[in-house]
Amino acid sequence: MADAIVAEGLIKTYGDVKALDGIDLQVPEGTVTALLGPNGAGKTTMVRVLTTLIVPDAGSARVAGFDVVNDARALRSHIGASGQYAAVDEYLTGFENLEMVGRLYHLGVKHSRDRARELLAQFDLEEAGDRPVKGYSGGMRRRLDLAGALVAEPPVLFLDEPTTGLDPRARLGLWEVIDTLVARGTTLLLTTQYMDEAERLADDIAVIDRGKVIARGNADELKSLVGGERIEIGVPDSRDQQVACRELASVASGEIQLDSGTGKLTVPLSGAGGGAGAEALVAALGKLAVAGVRVTDVALRKPTLDDVFLTLTGHEAEKTEEAAQ
Repeated sequence: MADAIVAEGLIKTYGDVKALDGIDLQVPEGTVTALLGPNGAGKTTMVRVLTTLIVPDAGSARVAGFDVVNDARALRSHIGASGQYAAVDEYLTGFENLEMVGRLYHLGVKHSRDRARELLAQFDLEEAGDRPVKGYSGGMRRRLDLAGALVAEPPVLFLDEPTTGLDPRARLGLWEVIDTLVARGTTLLLTTQYMDEAERLADDIAVIDRGKVIARGNADELKSLVGGERIEIGVPDSRDQQVACRELASVASGEIQLDSGTGKLTVPLSGAGGGAGAEALVAALGKLAVAGVRVTDVALRKPTLDDVFLTLTGHEAEKTEEAAQ
């Protein structure tokens, strides 16, 4: 299987901030790759380079066989992109926005109009399609922007945090659209901060930190890097918190995290599964009961994006790409 996206040693700096630090990435044709990481990790800068919006300081990249710098003009007719913020003309109707995109892609008048109506229906915007966008809600504008990225049915699609601001119904609807596109052979590079979104959509996930890919694999493989399930226990009394940490040390597979502000203890479990997590939870609560520790709430959960990122990097993002630019 050929690669639709190939990036090698990409570097991009803004003053003293290195948004991309020699990043490498390969995305096979007809697959979904998610760039996972918090704001400031380099995800948006990566997308802007690959969609020809900015030029890298060093390194190279090819998308759909075109060099992103030397063949930028030719490449643009082979890709679709949606940024973090809806890029729509609020003085045009929803239909007119989509028709205009089709005309810019040289689809012809009839095809552009037919495609606009098709997408309005697909994104549940039929009733609002002939109204000016300035009267749309934020979620409706977001859906219209995403529809615009799909007008020309490009072979390679870039979605930068596409479900931000969408309600659950619209979010699920977009996931279904993406499934259909990929089934038809579309290649998708997706940036997201949501582990569930990456897990639901992506064949492969690249975790980015400070402009570098620091881990790669599917959702289960990434979660395995940070251990198994977690026990979260609310212990409001500061004296009890210290006792709880001591009592739960034998249950934990690593360092117990204590949020002194909320009184929440997070206890990592090693490879918990097949009921092992529940057994560890029962054992933990038994130890706390014997020690006389007052517990206000308790939960057993799987690792999240925060767990993966903080475990792999040991820090939070320091300065956002937007601020640097």
